[in-house]
Amino acid sequence: MSKFLPDRAVRALTTPISISVRRALYSHTARGVSGSTSTIRGTKGSGWRNRLGVAAIRTRDFRSTHPAMSDPSKAKSESEWRAILSPEQFRILREKGTERAGTGEYDKFYQDGVYTCAGCGTPLYKSTTKFKSGCGWPAFFDAIPGAVTRHEDTSFGMSRTEITCSACGGHLGHVFKGEGFPTPTDERHCVNSISLKFVDEKDKN
Repeated sequence: MSKFLPDRAVRALTTPISISVRRALYSHTARGVSGSTSTIRGTKGSGWRNRLGVAAIRTRDFRSTHPAMSDPSKAKSESEWRAILSPEQFRILREKGTERAGTGEYDKFYQDGVYTCAGCGTPLYKSTTKFKSGCGWPAFFDAIPGAVTRHEDTSFGMSRTEITCSACGGHLGHVFKGEGFPTPTDERHCVNSISLKFVDEKDKN
């Protein structure tokens, strides 16, 4: 990649990025569902910024409609998932899409209860682990043990950690470490609201 991009562009791809830049990349993902013709918007000019966008698209190869799962009872065919999920749920949960920042139902939602997988109903996060991160998506500092599986994601020329529902393989979002939030784990599970369904504490009794 360094043959085509200046050093500053390579550094941008291989070092941690700020929340504002990450939000722009997530918004790009939400705009370009198929990932085949979309581009990352740069500022003025058509230099390395545009080539950076092309490189990001070329590396966007982790997308799959058959995510890994650990519970065979949750397995469904693509047609079965389409029948029970809304088009937007299918795009995010099964095709690894992303909702626009600040638009999710649970971004600024802080009631007591449990967040389950919107696809299969498996409990994923307790409300006691949710915190205000200001990133534009629901943020949790930890998941219910065993509920979430981590995968390497090298899309956009970066190395990130994707998180999925361990039971059905539904895409949840990404987890980021070392951002300095005052939480017990110093992790931020950045989760799409549409991947979740909230169960109120009172409804469980």
